[in-house]
Amino acid sequence: MASTDLPTDLPTDRGVTSPARARIEARTLRQDRWWLQPLATFVVFSAFIVYATVRAFMGRDYYASPYLSPFYSPCLGDCVEGASDFGQPFAWWPLSAALIILVFPLGFRMTCYYYRKAYYRAFWLSPPACGVAEPHRSYSGETRFPLIVQNVHRWFWYAAVLVGLVLTFDTLLAFRPMPAEYAVGDGETSGVHMGLGTLLMIANIVFIWLYTLSCHSCRHIVGGRLRHFSKHPVRYRLWTWVSRLNENHGRWAWYSLFSVAIVDLYVFLLATGTIQDVRFF
Repeated sequence: MASTDLPTDLPTDRGVTSPARARIEARTLRQDRWWLQPLATFVVFSAFIVYATVRAFMGRDYYASPYLSPFYSPCLGDCVEGASDFGQPFAWWPLSAALIILVFPLGFRMTCYYYRKAYYRAFWLSPPACGVAEPHRSYSGETRFPLIVQNVHRWFWYAAVLVGLVLTFDTLLAFRPMPAEYAVGDGETSGVHMGLGTLLMIANIVFIWLYTLSCHSCRHIVGGRLRHFSKHPVRYRLWTWVSRLNENHGRWAWYSLFSVAIVDLYVFLLATGTIQDVRFF
């Protein structure tokens, strides 16, 4: 009977050069433009990171009454008058407080299960597309640095929920009456404010919650480790609802990424006097 042991002279790598892989010299046999999707992901996600980093280091032009940029919420440093002030616990911080705030939502996105697929293909090239060999000679999964950091995703989810609650509070504050300089008529301000910025903040918080609650970690938290769904009807209903949201988790991830950047850009343009807020009442 022939031995099933692998020849000892073959390489022992676990990557694309492993003995179990087919011996194909070409990088891929695909004829389509498979590189377009990872390239688009790389460009868009990199642009967001650069934009968010620049805005975080600016430390200004993040508030235009009654709108507070989501990059600077909650207000932890030198808060401007009228912004949501939670005590300024980091007033001693020499740099922009946004650098502290962005750690949590950005950490949540960087460790997200959907984004792992996106940036594994676009940044880590593991692999860049189906049927395309990855450039790494070995594969260790998420057992070594830096990919082992992905295992803290659930803890970032808890922080993301808190951030979502604060952003919801900021959205409610966006309905406040306008200050005197925006008065209508004989120095009177309307009882409730509604402008284009308000609508943008509403859309943003909706996408933020859809993205947060459709998370795989949320799905496991509400329904994981249950042996009998029949004994936990409430958690089963929540698990079913989250599972439906989870089907479009990738969509909510990108929508919320764009919406948070758009709101910040809108507030920045208002704060610098580049544009005027479109008021409805």
